[in-house]
Amino acid sequence: MTSQAIPHGTPGAIGRAAEILLVEDNPADAELAMIGLRDGKDISNIHIVHDGEEAWEFLRREGDHAGAPRPDIVLLDLNLPGLSGVELLRFIKADEDLRSIPVIVLTTSDADHDVRFAYAAHANAYMVKPVDFQQFHQLLDGFKKYWLSIVCLPQT
Repeated sequence: MTSQAIPHGTPGAIGRAAEILLVEDNPADAELAMIGLRDGKDISNIHIVHDGEEAWEFLRREGDHAGAPRPDIVLLDLNLPGLSGVELLRFIKADEDLRSIPVIVLTTSDADHDVRFAYAAHANAYMVKPVDFQQFHQLLDGFKKYWLSIVCLPQT
């Protein structure tokens, strides 16, 4: 697991750095997401995992990720080796302890069936890569404000 705190900005509406789990197997796409996140206003702790199995271990706090924080937001690529992003999304939304975590799909596919499939699996948002950084910031800011300050989520 790679974990990086972004050392600028001010704490968000939750009064602490947001914990963001980025699930991305492509190093170039992961770097672009990091650039987009660095340009955001709020401080975020970014945790990067490179496949669905490792993401599931992180979310369940198993194995090497026993001490992992609970993510406030998951940024999920659909095209992952092994356990696919769609399968992982289904697992997250079926798990009583994890289903309230917002999942934003970041993928290269803009095919209607992929978009419908992701929303049918209860994705909270869907963005096509490469992302427009301004839209990316607006989406993340909206989720941080709504999900992390207005919605009362369980702290498991």
